[in-house]
Amino acid sequence: MATPKKYEDIISRNSLISSGPPAVYQLRTKEEKTETLTRKTVGEKNLNKTNKTILLVGETGTGKSAMINTLLNYTMGVTFEENIWFEIIEEDKKRRCQTESQTSDVIVYQIFGYEDKTLSFSLTVIDTPGYGDTRGIERDVIIRQRLFDLFRSEDGVHEIDAVGLVVKSSLNRVSDRLKYIFDSVTSLFGKDIEKNIVALMTHSNGVTPKNALKALKAANIKCAIDEKNQLVHFLFDNCQTTQRTEEDEFALGNAWRVTERGMKRFTDFLEKSKPQKLKTTVEVLKARIRITACIHNLQERIQLIEGKQNEIQQTQKALEKHEQEMKNNEEFIVEVDEPYKVREEIDAWWDNKAVTCNICEENCHYPGCTWAWSPKSCEVMEKKDGKVCCTSCTGGCPASDHVKENWRYVTKTKKVKKTLKDVKQKYEKNKAECEKEMSLMENQQTEMEKLKAEKTKLLDEAYQHVLILEQIALNVNSMSTHVHLDFLIEKMKERRDTGKVQKLEEMKRREDERIVSETLWYMFGKLTAAGTAVKKFSEAAEQHQTAV
Repeated sequence: MATPKKYEDIISRNSLISSGPPAVYQLRTKEEKTETLTRKTVGEKNLNKTNKTILLVGETGTGKSAMINTLLNYTMGVTFEENIWFEIIEEDKKRRCQTESQTSDVIVYQIFGYEDKTLSFSLTVIDTPGYGDTRGIERDVIIRQRLFDLFRSEDGVHEIDAVGLVVKSSLNRVSDRLKYIFDSVTSLFGKDIEKNIVALMTHSNGVTPKNALKALKAANIKCAIDEKNQLVHFLFDNCQTTQRTEEDEFALGNAWRVTERGMKRFTDFLEKSKPQKLKTTVEVLKARIRITACIHNLQERIQLIEGKQNEIQQTQKALEKHEQEMKNNEEFIVEVDEPYKVREEIDAWWDNKAVTCNICEENCHYPGCTWAWSPKSCEVMEKKDGKVCCTSCTGGCPASDHVKENWRYVTKTKKVKKTLKDVKQKYEKNKAECEKEMSLMENQQTEMEKLKAEKTKLLDEAYQHVLILEQIALNVNSMSTHVHLDFLIEKMKERRDTGKVQKLEEMKRREDERIVSETLWYMFGKLTAAGTAVKKFSEAAEQHQTAV
C-alpha cells in the first residue's frame, strides 16, 4: 500500500523500524535532559492552543509505552486503513532504559502541532519508568522527589487533567506491588485530584472487564466514579504494531476499533475534565518533607533533652548519697554523663548535605535535602512577614542563620566529674529570678519541669504536622510518615495522651496492614538474594497470616 501523502514529510524526517505491514516509524524528538528530568517533544508548541496533561502510572509490562504511542497516533489522526504507525517510544530501547538507567526517573512527552487533526488540544504525558520495580523504595523516593521538582519548577507542570492507572483488563486481583505503586502515587496529591484519576485498561477485547473493575474496587483504589457508581475506565487493545496477514486482518481491525473507541472516550473525558492545579500537590509534598525533617530534628532534640534529664537524675542521686557531707560543708565529687553536641562530617555530595542552624545548633533538614542549592530554597523554609524562616529549628531562625554543608550536629555524652560548687553554679542560677530561695534539689526539679514542657511542645508540633497532612492528602498513609509513627506513639504514651495515641495507632494500624501485605512482597525480589532474608520474610508473612 502506498504511503498516505499527509505523512510523506514526517516519514522523510524519521526512521523506519519495520516495513510491516503496518510500516512502523520512529519519530525523532527534541530531547532535553536535566539532572532530574528528561523531556521529549514532537512538534512546536502553540501558546494559543489548550494543552492537556496526563500522568501515567502502572507496573512494567502493563502497556504504558504502548499507551503513549497510541496517544501519539490518535492525536496525529492515524487510522487502521492507512497501514502506518509512529512511535515516540521504541519498545526495545524502553526496556533497555528501564534495566540499565539509574537516573532517567521521570520522562515528559510533549505532543504538539497536531491540534484539530483529531483533538482540539495538544498533549503532555508524564511517565514514571521503573516506579515500584525491584530496585527498591530508595529509588521510588527519588522519583517522588523528581515529580515534586517538576510540579514546582517555573517551566514545569502546574496542573493535571488526568492520572491514568494503567492495568491489564485480565486483572483478577490487585497485586501487592501494584497497590503499593497506586497508593504511593496517590499519596502525592491533594484530595481534589480523585475525580481526575481513571483506569486505562490494556490488552482488552472490548468486553467490560468486570473482574478487573471488581478487583480495583475491592482494593479501595482511589478513582473517579461515574453515574452508574462504577470506576471510570477506558479500554484499549495493544495490537497496533502486530504484523498484518490476510488471516488476521479482520481480527486486527476489530482490535484497532476497540482502541479507537477507548481513545475517543478517554479524550472526551479529557475535554470535559476540569484540570486540577498542583498547588495542593506541592503543599502535600512540602508537608511530607517538613514532617520528615521536623521529626528527625525532634528526635535529636528529645535525645538531647533526655540526656539532660538523665544528667539531673544522676546528680540528684549523688546529692542524696552525699547529703551528710553537704551539711558538714565537706567537698565531694560526683560523676555524671553530660550531653554535648559536636559537628560530624557526612559523606555526601551537594544534593544530600545537611541544612543546619548556626543559632540553635540543630539539623533542620537531614537527610533528604536533595533539591535546594542554598538554605533559603530548602523545603523547610517558609516566608513569614516578609522573612524566610525555618519551620524545623527551635528558634524558627531566618534562613540567613543556616548553612548547607557536608557536616551535621550529633549529640554525644561524656563522663564529667563535678564538685558541689560546680553543681550549685549550674543549678542555682534560677534563684535570682524567684521570689523565694529554693534548695539545690528544688532548682534541679524546676529544670526537669522545663525540659518536660519543652519535650511536650515538640511532640505537639510533630502531631500537628501529621494532622495537617491528613487534612490535605488524598492518601495520607505512606512510608514517609509511617516510619515515624512508632516514635510518636511511644512518646505520647509516656505523657498518657490517650486521644492522640488512639489517633496515631489507628493510622499505624491501617498502614501496618498495607505494609505487611505490600511492602514485604514488594521487597521480595531483593530478599531472594539472601537466604536469611527470605527466612525473615517468610516468618513475617506467616505471622501476618496468623494474625488475620
